[in-house]
Amino acid sequence: MSANEQPTRPMAKGPLIAATLGALGVATLIVVGAILPAEFNRDPIGIGKLTGLSRLWAPDEKKADVKGGAVSLAHEYGTPFRTDVVEIPLGGFLDGADKSELEYKVRMKQDATLIYSWEVVGAADARDFHFDQHGHTTPAAGQPMTVASYKQAFGLKQQGALTAPFDGIEGWQFSNASENRVVVRLRLAGFYDLIPGGQPGNEAGVVANVPASQARPGLNLAP
Repeated sequence: MSANEQPTRPMAKGPLIAATLGALGVATLIVVGAILPAEFNRDPIGIGKLTGLSRLWAPDEKKADVKGGAVSLAHEYGTPFRTDVVEIPLGGFLDGADKSELEYKVRMKQDATLIYSWEVVGAADARDFHFDQHGHTTPAAGQPMTVASYKQAFGLKQQGALTAPFDGIEGWQFSNASENRVVVRLRLAGFYDLIPGGQPGNEAGVVANVPASQARPGLNLAP
């Protein structure tokens, strides 16, 4: 050792332990208060929320294929959005088929969406009420008709959504086989047009958005 060199004295044990614990505490605080909230969305002591570090966390992204099918999952329509409530009175089977059953449809463009919900008011037994949900095109005379059948069943209610497979009319054939006179309360929302009375799909002349007593002006049910 030269004359100018000073001997190095080791740090005392107490200060060394204190420095080590202090460094460990700082490291722990950084992990718990910064890394966990920012990288793993875990904030056990709340520092991430206070400092805004929690907002830095985000899961890994995986792009969804929104154009993988025949129709894009997000698309626009030329037909305005609308909602309607249609109350359809039906006689009992003793009143005759012309009063106890009918077809009600709406006009839709291909790929348009209809959200629907209906229930039968006044019926007691689901086995007494039948519905046939279907749609078809309205071709010119002499041209073939394209038909789509969705569901035929007995029941007192149904709810769901439909995407039209073609330009045409979509809806239901309702048939009441009970002795009771009933009302089908149909709620519609989506991109469609109502069909005027007397045209295919609404031959019974049902009027929307009025009470059931006014919905079939030509219906005459004897007391």
